[in-house]
Amino acid sequence: MLEALDFSIVDEIINKTGKGAEMAIPILQKIQEHFRYLPMGALERVCQITEITPSRLYGVATFYSQFRLEPVGEVIIKVCHGTACHVGGAATITQTLEEYLKISNGQTTVDKKYTLESVACVGCCSLAPVVLVGKDTHGKLTPVKVQETMDRYTGKSGGEK
Repeated sequence: MLEALDFSIVDEIINKTGKGAEMAIPILQKIQEHFRYLPMGALERVCQITEITPSRLYGVATFYSQFRLEPVGEVIIKVCHGTACHVGGAATITQTLEEYLKISNGQTTVDKKYTLESVACVGCCSLAPVVLVGKDTHGKLTPVKVQETMDRYTGKSGGEK
């Protein structure tokens, strides 16, 4: 069952940002900042009260990887899979996190606390392999170190399941 969302914030965002088609990206960024993703109802509201057509808005929302059309967790865990991290064991780190969180890459935990995703590069090659937990960077990880890191965020101890 879908939860009802209050889209009145969309009107406020548009009033502050502008109604022109050139404002599509800033409007989408602010909506996503508020909801953590782009709800379809919010996109429909944008098209109702701006000069942005549905095809243009959806095109922008699906073209740029920064935008999400599905809800995500409160904390996004990004595993770098750039060259240095790949060589350093990023696949094993991702697998360890999947087992720890009981989700697959690209999914969100049942409690909507964490979303796990692979990314191309986070720009910390000297720390490979690297994981971002929210805005916190953790490097030179091993499966044991990544479990210990997650234990600190989740309050678990010793990698308990």
